[in-house]
Amino acid sequence: MSGILLIAENRKARFDYEILQTFEAGLVLMGSEVKSLRAKQIQLKDSYVSFRGDEAYLQNAHIAEYRASSYNNHVPERLRKLLLHRRELDRLNGTMREKGLSCVPLKVYFKNGRVKVELALVRGKKARDKRESIKKREVDRALRQQMRT
Repeated sequence: MSGILLIAENRKARFDYEILQTFEAGLVLMGSEVKSLRAKQIQLKDSYVSFRGDEAYLQNAHIAEYRASSYNNHVPERLRKLLLHRRELDRLNGTMREKGLSCVPLKVYFKNGRVKVELALVRGKKARDKRESIKKREVDRALRQQMRT
């Protein structure tokens, strides 16, 4: 298998947060989780990255149980270890602690047969920033409609 196949995208994160930097990370998964991901059974809505010791984990990402699996199915919202280089982990952890930023997943996809997560270092938007995003989106939509006619 080659190329990139999008599984899920966290569109709400782009609205709620200002994206400062992105990273690509691998995920440690069980077999039933991979099968559920092939069926696009994942919810990234309230998920985020947390650190336990020196390791990064994806928290609150809901991967539905695989129906055809046997008794050793996975827990839908378990902690999933993220695979990053040590210097990326250190930089990410340091930046999150010093500047008070968060890290959230933007996309989950297959890349050359492996599950990857696009992570973003983010800062929360204020209500006025969200209103500006809505106005900009509406103006862009109106311009596209004008171009069609």
